[in-house]
Amino acid sequence: MYQLHAVTKRYRRRQEEVVAFRTIQLAIARGEYVAVVGPSGSGKTTLLSLLGGMLSPDSGQVLLNGQSLYELPIGERTELRRTKIGFVFQTFNLIPYLTARENVQVPLYLSGWTPEAQRTRAEQLLEQVGLSNRLHHKACEMSTGQQQRVALARTLANSPEVILADEPTGNLDPESKAAVMGIFSQFVSASGTIVMVTHDPASAAQATRRLRIVEGEISEEAKSLKRVA
Repeated sequence: MYQLHAVTKRYRRRQEEVVAFRTIQLAIARGEYVAVVGPSGSGKTTLLSLLGGMLSPDSGQVLLNGQSLYELPIGERTELRRTKIGFVFQTFNLIPYLTARENVQVPLYLSGWTPEAQRTRAEQLLEQVGLSNRLHHKACEMSTGQQQRVALARTLANSPEVILADEPTGNLDPESKAAVMGIFSQFVSASGTIVMVTHDPASAAQATRRLRIVEGEISEEAKSLKRVA
């Protein structure tokens, strides 16, 4: 699925050049569940941004399904992100004046689904994440864990091939964290791919492969236990 070849990303900080991320070779197969761990500021979010088509490397290539992401025109890269990649963040970015169902409908509306199909799909996804009783609640009327599950349902709306998650359980209570991790497991069981940045050992333990980043350098921490071709 993903292949990174000689990728480097640098920043300038107070007249000093800092290597935020560097790898000679990295491959992530379809169906892998990858946890990315390491100290704060080590380059984990930079890796997610590179994989998500949001941050051009200074050198090297990032390939998704054989396509070089940063050689695509901006419009094509945007379309690829919309249709192939789902993002889950610690901040949920829900539209506050919309209901849970309407928030999930947003990507479906942008994809040209009919209103009836939008509603049906959104209700199915909210039921999947355990929120069928919160269809008409706005963000301010839901707990933090419920908001994260709405955001996750929205991520799943366009059936992405890969989910890139940045600290998805960082603000959640144990019950909500278990719910999100259960949804991730279902996604991988259906041949989806997850790359998840986390500081939570329990969440990292659920992954089938662990990568560690320290000062921009990535290394394999555990062998993959399972791969889906």
